[in-house]
Amino acid sequence: MKPFISFVIKETKHILRDKRTMLILFGMPIVLMLLFGFAITNDVRNVRTVVVTSQMDHLTQAAIDRLAVSEYFTITATASTPAEAERLIRNQKADLAIIFAQDFASKRSGIQFLVDGSDPNMAQQWTAYAQQTLLSPRSTLHSKLLYNPRMKSAYNFVPAIMGMLLLLICAMMTSVSIVREKEQGTMEVLLVSPVQPLMIIVAKAVPYLVQALIILFVILSMSATVLDVPLQGSLGWILCVSFIYILLALSLGLLISNIAQTQFVALLVSAMVLLLPTVMLSGMLFPVESMPTILQWISAVIPPRYYISAMRKLMIMGVGIEEVWQEVVVLIGMTALLLIVSLKKFNKRLAV
Repeated sequence: MKPFISFVIKETKHILRDKRTMLILFGMPIVLMLLFGFAITNDVRNVRTVVVTSQMDHLTQAAIDRLAVSEYFTITATASTPAEAERLIRNQKADLAIIFAQDFASKRSGIQFLVDGSDPNMAQQWTAYAQQTLLSPRSTLHSKLLYNPRMKSAYNFVPAIMGMLLLLICAMMTSVSIVREKEQGTMEVLLVSPVQPLMIIVAKAVPYLVQALIILFVILSMSATVLDVPLQGSLGWILCVSFIYILLALSLGLLISNIAQTQFVALLVSAMVLLLPTVMLSGMLFPVESMPTILQWISAVIPPRYYISAMRKLMIMGVGIEEVWQEVVVLIGMTALLLIVSLKKFNKRLAV
């Protein structure tokens, strides 16, 4: 046991001495949390709005006032014709035009929207928010937003960032650490030591496991304090599922280290196998259900898809573990499969 602890201490000191690695490990989570929490957002705010009306009666004025006081819209101009409003949108001076019919006051209906559709998703959101703002005093239909009443993007991004960072840090750093030993010719020296080869690999992975847990606590703390995203579910189950996911990432890093011979190849494989599929196909940015069928099948083998889904349910919806048992079973199965394949390939390399 003493040699094992010595190897863990050795690897920890090696990580602490590398300032670039420390900057990546602890700087990247904070930067990404701030970017996705405040800068990269699809929240509807300050939509530049043009009002088109031929007469300003009290009902029309009341509707415009509701738009003006709303945090979602900013009245930038008024126009007398739809063509003038369309020209403002085309000249990038407005995002949305609301056209009131001449008989709007008498019929209490007759509203048309002209929207900049270059971003279809945002155009749909602008229209939906405008309809809700204009019709809310007279509408008998009321909607209640569950789990995210303020419609904050951070509620969606925080679990996604957790899934991406934990996978990248554990898998990429573990694979690079092992490959570095092979590239420098020191791996053979470690393997002929009295400690079993498997214990050496575990000892090299332990510091990254501890760092991943620290980063997990940092993300959860920032989400609750800085981003104001409450943790609705059980912290114990969140940590338990995250621990399974971290073991999966470490197993994947071990597998990559068996494939790669240089640090450059390890980073390249990690980028192709981990980063791009995680961002594009895991549901981090785009709903999996909206993807083509072939991409949905491909996303089924991407571990972050299941972890992000489980975290959104546990953290945001506040459900119990019984509601995410399918995701947990898939993560456990993937962890066992990757660990078995990785260890077999590693033992095969030793035998050769």
